[in-house]
Amino acid sequence: MHDQLAQPSVAKPAAPVHSEPGVPIIGRINWPGLRTLYVKEVRRFFKVQLQTVWAPAITTLLFLAIFTVALGRGSLTVLGVPFNSFLAPGLIVMAMIQNSFANTSSSILIGKVQGTIVDILMPPLSPGELLVSFVAGAVTRAWLVGTAVWCAMVLWPGVSVAIHNPLAVFFYGTMGAVMLGLLGVITGLWADKFDHAAAVTNFVVQPLSLLSGTFYSIDRLAGVWHTASHYNPFFYVIDGFRSGFIGVHDGPALGGAIALLAINTALWTLCYWALRTGWRTRQ
Repeated sequence: MHDQLAQPSVAKPAAPVHSEPGVPIIGRINWPGLRTLYVKEVRRFFKVQLQTVWAPAITTLLFLAIFTVALGRGSLTVLGVPFNSFLAPGLIVMAMIQNSFANTSSSILIGKVQGTIVDILMPPLSPGELLVSFVAGAVTRAWLVGTAVWCAMVLWPGVSVAIHNPLAVFFYGTMGAVMLGLLGVITGLWADKFDHAAAVTNFVVQPLSLLSGTFYSIDRLAGVWHTASHYNPFFYVIDGFRSGFIGVHDGPALGGAIALLAINTALWTLCYWALRTGWRTRQ
């Protein structure tokens, strides 16, 4: 009789889910992992957006204010447009590329210094997927900074930032952000401390940015300086981006686009090799 009493039912544990032998769980591209790392990169800089987005925008506007007061009040024209309208697009893309570099270099270097880089290297993400996520985060930050600066310049008196060729603006802005994002990846992998990354910023990124024709036309340079400007990849980014606003190039349009594609391809190959081999990360 006791055997017939109802006994409390005990739920059996669910059987683990196994994939069939030979059926991969992750496809050729780990989309969830790629998306997760990208979101992590965006959230990382967006949590301190006052420092990473708005502060660079304000600094860029200060450049514009200083040069507007110093040189922009007269009838000075460059490439057939008022100096203020010539200057503004270069300042926008200069802020974009500098922040793209800062995003990838700081992200990787902080991971190395804090010892959390293993959390990025251990998940099933290929070197290409890691690289896409890092660079996509840098490009996102670059365009957020550029959009913030552009919106402020729209309201700036005496400055025209009307877009003449949106495709050129998008192409050169993105190519410049990708180039500096890749350079930031190499810097972050190479650097062992923040002084190393600061050295690259102070002795490579900023000088090449300031000497790229942002504040002047390279036609005003003579001799070796004019020739050297054509070997500065930052010049093609700024010249192409500015042409999308004013409709005039200061250098060869097609040559600049080809040069940027070649440089980005070379940098991408170098970064891919560094991540695949664990250069300066698996020590």
